[in-house]
Amino acid sequence: MDIQFLGTGAGQPSKARNVSSLALKLLDEINEVWLFDCGEGTQNRILETTIRPRKVSKIFITHLHGDHIFGLPGFLSSRAFQANEEQTDLDIYGPQGIKSFVLTSLRVSGSRLPYRIHFHEFDQDSLGKILETDKFTVYAEELDHTIFCVGYRVMQKDLEGTLDAEKLKAAGVPFGPLFGKIKNGQDVVLDDGTEIKAADYISAPRPGKIITILGDTRKTNASVRLAVNADVLVHESTYGKGDEKIARNHGHSTNMQAAQVAAEAGVKRLLLNHISARFLSKDISQLKKDAATVFENVHVVKDLEEVEI
Repeated sequence: MDIQFLGTGAGQPSKARNVSSLALKLLDEINEVWLFDCGEGTQNRILETTIRPRKVSKIFITHLHGDHIFGLPGFLSSRAFQANEEQTDLDIYGPQGIKSFVLTSLRVSGSRLPYRIHFHEFDQDSLGKILETDKFTVYAEELDHTIFCVGYRVMQKDLEGTLDAEKLKAAGVPFGPLFGKIKNGQDVVLDDGTEIKAADYISAPRPGKIITILGDTRKTNASVRLAVNADVLVHESTYGKGDEKIARNHGHSTNMQAAQVAAEAGVKRLLLNHISARFLSKDISQLKKDAATVFENVHVVKDLEEVEI
């Protein structure tokens, strides 16, 4: 499980940073990639990665500001051009209005897709659990921005315990069908009458990962709730230390406020994202250094960077 950042800038693209988009790569878990936001130029950034657009099965939009959605029509159209691959449907989750934006863009441009898009729109009254599969659950909660905006909490369900093959061999269990039965939790009896209890040879279930990905927001309690005990928190850092007033006026957070959220939520790692173009490369280390005085395990991400979870 990895996160690859396709755009880490705020508001408009710069030479160093494209606008918002990141990919949650779940290839080992479910052979899918989930995209979070799709700012202008996202498909260009994808060309510089190993991501295959057809593997993108779900897109989660945090809000409808242009730097988070203007790349959608282009990406959806390009995804259709891979004729040598099977055409697969795609789900888009986001605030009310995302369906109208996408369909209008496709209609006026004369674009026809060979796959279906399933839209899942929500408003302030229809948040909470927005998706559940056999392996993942996704929650959304409203944040505090200048327009309706949400954050997402992606929870991997607990992983099955692993079979201790060496211990089974030592107990005299021959490799083969009996291993499969025991792995499925079934007790077995060997030819010599020895009873093998499956629970003695399977480790306890392992807790799944928790990934919190927030849209644009002022510091708010909702951010903390979404991030409680998360393995990774992706939080915007449009402004820096001392910029609290301007951040509030524009509906954003500083690096210090992001660090406060991480500390209050008890997350394992904080990734600062959505960086203003006003910060030059020499300023990035200071953003991290300042935030680390509040929450130590912090990192400022850059475009195309891949982070293992």
